[in-house]
Amino acid sequence: MAQLFLLIVALVVLGHLPPGRTEFKRCWKGQGACRAYCTRQESFMHLCPDASLCCLAYALKPLRLPKPDYE
Repeated sequence: MAQLFLLIVALVVLGHLPPGRTEFKRCWKGQGACRAYCTRQESFMHLCPDASLCCLAYALKPLRLPKPDYE
C-alpha cells in the first residue's frame, strides 16, 4: 500500500514539472531560439512574436544570394 501511495505522489509531482528544454522558444523552422541576447556563436535573424531575437547558429545561417541585375 505504501508503494502505491509513493507511486501516486511521484506521478502527481512529475505531472507538474515542465518538459525539458523549455527555457527558449524555437524559431526559424525549429533551428533557432528566441532569446533576449544571442551568443557569440549565433547571429540575429529576425524578431520572434514576443519581440525577442531569433538567434541562429552561424553554420545554419542561409547565404544571401546577390540580386540579379535586370536592365
